[in-house]
Amino acid sequence: MSRTSRKREHVEHALATGQSETHGLDDVKFVHNCLPDLTMQQVDIRTSIGGLALSSPIVINAMTGGAKETYNINQSLGILAREAGLALAVGSQMAAVKDPSLVDTYRIARQEHPRGLLFANLGAEATPDMARYAVEMIEADALQIHLNVMQELIMPEGERDFRGALRRIEEIVSVLDVPVIVKEVGFGMSQEAAKQLAECGVAAIDVGGRGGTNFARIENMRRVQPLDMLNEWGISTAASLLEVASLSEKPDIVATGGIKNGLDIARCLALGASCVGIAGAFLRYAVEGRTEEAVKYVHSLHEQLTIIMTALGAPTIAMLQQVPLVITGETYHWATLRGIDCAALAKRKK
Repeated sequence: MSRTSRKREHVEHALATGQSETHGLDDVKFVHNCLPDLTMQQVDIRTSIGGLALSSPIVINAMTGGAKETYNINQSLGILAREAGLALAVGSQMAAVKDPSLVDTYRIARQEHPRGLLFANLGAEATPDMARYAVEMIEADALQIHLNVMQELIMPEGERDFRGALRRIEEIVSVLDVPVIVKEVGFGMSQEAAKQLAECGVAAIDVGGRGGTNFARIENMRRVQPLDMLNEWGISTAASLLEVASLSEKPDIVATGGIKNGLDIARCLALGASCVGIAGAFLRYAVEGRTEEAVKYVHSLHEQLTIIMTALGAPTIAMLQQVPLVITGETYHWATLRGIDCAALAKRKK
């Protein structure tokens, strides 16, 4: 099957399967503050990632590209990013690297979002020259390198050789003039992998936890003989954030994986993320051409987050990262067995 046909199928199956809803964020509880000593007007949700300033902690995360039909999707996402003031990551540009006729399906995002933050995207098989080209193609402010080992293994026509990925990432970091963000696509991130990436000099790690778009399930829908036992493979979003945040020296953290509302966003930020990526919800808005509704959705997320930060007495994201958290359920058991001190999180003080 051609790469273009595969990208088309990915969009169709992503819309059909929705979110797996196993992100583990419901195991993260805030300790209520009945004396916040704060007004909503004092809350500032600005943040940064890899040295780039963001007016919102919400990033429209990488979804699709590489098929003629995705031109309209990326156009809609570009318009949404412009109107809502969000950073936007395009989907993997490898298709356009190999077939220049597809360049416009990505470049349209920059045309619609000319002054906003735009992230290029390639897989870990990319070379430094490919990385430069991907950045230049859309005048990107950063490059995402996605890791999708399990997706490739389940994919009928997927990659089977993953040697040298860390070395290539390090080479790309050394030659690019823009920040490099390494992201998982939905199977989560361990502290061991995050430590290796940090030592390579990446600017940020997107944990891409289990709980959002399920690429194991999507690829199994494309197989003659599905490997259904792998549909729930991976580390949840909550556990992934605990894993990466436990490192003493770490890059900025991006949280993705099933985030839907302001409480999810607040939990991720409190667990150590600088920003959150949302893909599935925005994909549906883009495919259905409901940009105005998508902008309203973003505004509602901002309002929800602001309400929660006010209630917690946290006027900034940095202060939100210091409020006490109680970790329960499966996430607590995971963290405890992995040597992560949940009691310390519960006793934090601003």
